[in-house]
Amino acid sequence: MRVLLVGGGGREHALALGLSRDPAVDALVAAPGNPGIAAVAELRDVTPTDADAVAALAVEVAADLVVIGPEAPLVAGVADAVRAKGIAVFGPSAEAARLEGSKAFAKDVMTAAGVPTARAYTCTDPESVGQALDEFGAPYVVKNDGLAAGKGVVVTDDRAVAAAHAAECGRVVIEEYLAGPEVSLFVVTDGEAALPLLPAQDFKRVGDGDTGPNTGGMGAYAPLPWAPPGLVDEVMRDVVHPTLAELRRRGTPFAGLLYVGLAITAAGPRVIEFNARFGDPETQVVLALLETPLAGLLHAAATGTLAAHPPLRWREGAAVTVVVAAEGYPAAPRTGDPITGADRPGVIHAGTRRDADGTLRSAGGRVLCGTATGPDLAAARDAAYDLVRGIELAGSHHRSDIASAAVEDRITIPA
Repeated sequence: MRVLLVGGGGREHALALGLSRDPAVDALVAAPGNPGIAAVAELRDVTPTDADAVAALAVEVAADLVVIGPEAPLVAGVADAVRAKGIAVFGPSAEAARLEGSKAFAKDVMTAAGVPTARAYTCTDPESVGQALDEFGAPYVVKNDGLAAGKGVVVTDDRAVAAAHAAECGRVVIEEYLAGPEVSLFVVTDGEAALPLLPAQDFKRVGDGDTGPNTGGMGAYAPLPWAPPGLVDEVMRDVVHPTLAELRRRGTPFAGLLYVGLAITAAGPRVIEFNARFGDPETQVVLALLETPLAGLLHAAATGTLAAHPPLRWREGAAVTVVVAAEGYPAAPRTGDPITGADRPGVIHAGTRRDADGTLRSAGGRVLCGTATGPDLAAARDAAYDLVRGIELAGSHHRSDIASAAVEDRITIPA
């Protein structure tokens, strides 16, 4: 099987590692890729959101499967352009990707499907914003309706901050705050059949103790020793299958990766958001534990044959990933600094580039992450931080508490 992977971040590096380990993969091409991906794939230069260019590249490399990593190409219709060439694609159509591209659309789908989620209002002017903020009260949850690279959500007790974010975004979804630990559940689907992967938890705030602004994610771990028994079955029954059925009813079936972001509240699981692709950095830990060949799984979803796919197999133990971010991230990350200690197994490249002389440099806000497995969560955590300590990048920062609450059994679900 010849596979074309679109994207060049940490999620795509994790996907490239998984795809390269599948014995069915004869050739792996990544576009545009990054220096980490270059170790396992041929890199080609392409703009990921240029649908015609990606489709032409898929034809040129004779791809049997195209895997689209980031959200922006999906919302831009890249999957549609590739499918029009008769090539199997793992990734939803532009219309189905509106589940991530528009928070308002996702809320409308959830309401129609009877999916448990927070009450919400879509607001476009200061008056409606003020009414929604007053109704729900603090903590205020204000979400940019469109794509914002994981940083369009503000959760704050400061009403002025919430109102300012709404004004900056223009069109927002304001919703009630959901109290409880958060869970990320990835579901591989061909539009009808659906296979859940291991639940994971990520850390959106930049600072220890969940302080500071939201980021694209500062770390993650899997599995979740504190998760309620039957959680995945409940979410598949009450969230995933009703959502897929509603999208089929609308004539826009969702085939690809449905990311379900959940809060485990006193009333049970409630959907915070949907994404239309693998989440970053949760992908790093979930795929590190997946034993089932990845390309075959994604190909089955892309070709409508997922119902016949064997049950998924998982490695024993746990996985932890810790993100190393550039100085100034998330507000104004500094780039161009040299990096050492990154070319080791378990170090995932996200925002990196390599000079002609071989020097590795930072090229984004989230630069690298240390991803490790272990027989249990504590061992995996220790190994991940050992990787991080070996990375040298001037001014970089990382959270020191990834997975610590789970290791210390300090996570509770509201009664």
